[in-house]
Amino acid sequence: LTAVYFAFTGGHTTEILRLLSCLSESYSPRHYIFADSDKMSEAKIRSFEQKRSETFSNSQFTLDRIPRSREVRQSWTSSVVTTLYSILYSLPLTYKLKPDLILCNGPGTCVPVCISALLLGLLGIKRAIIVYVESICRVETLSLSGKILYHFSDYFIVQWPDLKEKYPKSVYLGRIV
Repeated sequence: LTAVYFAFTGGHTTEILRLLSCLSESYSPRHYIFADSDKMSEAKIRSFEQKRSETFSNSQFTLDRIPRSREVRQSWTSSVVTTLYSILYSLPLTYKLKPDLILCNGPGTCVPVCISALLLGLLGIKRAIIVYVESICRVETLSLSGKILYHFSDYFIVQWPDLKEKYPKSVYLGRIV
């Protein structure tokens, strides 16, 4: 299975790598996508993949950067333009990767790629399963990415029972990262 994962500086990258450590080698190659302004995720991913290659000798992965859809403290009005730009940038990448699975956990970078994947599915090119895992730090409300992808993901996983009550489409599995 070809899979795409999202990383972003700090907790999102740590959480996604914890999730990936539980997956079998059948999820290969792994394609990591992160924001072009992210300076830390690449090193974390390379270290994770180096350790993984000690267990799975045929480990394959790629790293790709896309423009960030919204910067911290960016106005909502201007973020519409940057998100559209990020979607346009993501379309050729998503077309090239044609993932079977997209696993994401909250960074805003995942929204343009998920939208690109949805467009590819609507056009009959390739349908990807989108699994969204809301960050462990989201106890009472969803993140902005979560609020958007709640409506489009195939599986929407929350880690707190209060969120399951508020968002009935979600799946509560307890703490998974």
